[in-house]
Amino acid sequence: MPESLAIKGGSPIRNTFLPYARQSISDEDISAVNEVLRSDWLTTGPKVSEFEKEFASFVGTNDAIAVSNGTAALHTTMFTLGIAKGDEVIVPTMTFAATANAIALQKGTPIFVDSDPETLLIDTNKVEEAITENTKAIVAVDYAGQPCDYDVLSKIAENHNLFLVADACHALGATNGNKSVGSLADISTFSFHAVKPMTTGEGGMITTDNPHLPKLMREFRNHCLNNDHRERLEAGSWFYEMTNLGFNYRLTDFQCALGISQLKKVPKWTLRRQEIAQMYNNAFINIDAIKPLKVRDNISHAYHLYVIQLDTNKLSASREEIFKALRAENIGVNVHYIPTHLHPFYINHFGTKETQCPVAEAAYKNILSLPMFSSMTNDDAKDVIEGIRKVINFYSN
Repeated sequence: MPESLAIKGGSPIRNTFLPYARQSISDEDISAVNEVLRSDWLTTGPKVSEFEKEFASFVGTNDAIAVSNGTAALHTTMFTLGIAKGDEVIVPTMTFAATANAIALQKGTPIFVDSDPETLLIDTNKVEEAITENTKAIVAVDYAGQPCDYDVLSKIAENHNLFLVADACHALGATNGNKSVGSLADISTFSFHAVKPMTTGEGGMITTDNPHLPKLMREFRNHCLNNDHRERLEAGSWFYEMTNLGFNYRLTDFQCALGISQLKKVPKWTLRRQEIAQMYNNAFINIDAIKPLKVRDNISHAYHLYVIQLDTNKLSASREEIFKALRAENIGVNVHYIPTHLHPFYINHFGTKETQCPVAEAAYKNILSLPMFSSMTNDDAKDVIEGIRKVINFYSN
């Protein structure tokens, strides 16, 4: 007889709640931030450019531009590419809404493309057929931390004279062959939110080899002023001009100090996430009702998320019931994401509708993100595995 679930009065697998993700902050990180807090510069100071140089070196690009968050990175990118009313930008629907929102903020039109059923990355076979004379760019999302097929996407973009943008917010630390995420597209964007591969609390970065874009990006993050406070101080001047309509998307020096400290640990943290993922992979091989996402050949996965698809045909419960049962076991599963085209904003303002991205819509009903972060212990991972087994066994047909 299956073990009684916590949601039905049984004992939970864990006594304390295990979140799906959390930050890792060390004494070294705290010291780095404290040093800046005692300095003369809290924002627009030397740590910003230092962080940018370290990050560009890490991913292998000529430049990196620090901004206040991942959404700001995407918005700055769309502004810099000149996206405006009448322009279309291809974007996967299986992503957080910010990826498409950045296009809409520029009055452009996001064109949603369905997912590959095995990886949930953008379906490269669907991209070319979505291109029209109004298409200006393709945005690929490295969903869960796995790089998209940039070899194929780059050829499509080149053939149609389009910019290729990587939303790499999940994927810092991943590689495609011998190239790092961040150097695989014309422009790449990153997030340093607390649950991401590294954190500055909030924060973001844009990387590129294009020599013409960084100056405009740096101006846009600072109200489109033609200089910042530090530059005016060094020049002995007070004068500035606003050349366009920009935003305050600056990242502070103390956040950049945290970023510099955190960046050093990304390789070690990525290996740890991969170890946890392998524990999950090994445990789920013989559970028919669970299918982890496929990993593409010749890539190293950053595993910001570990996503499984449930085969609800083999279960007597819905994804929602499985979710609640696992939460009752103190296993902090989550769901990533509601397909963006199904959000009311896009239905009401862009006329999107159900059935236009059937693979992503079907996957959304069956996906779960399992706890995954670098400071998880093996015992934590074993608790997740046992919680999954317990709940799936209870609801197996």
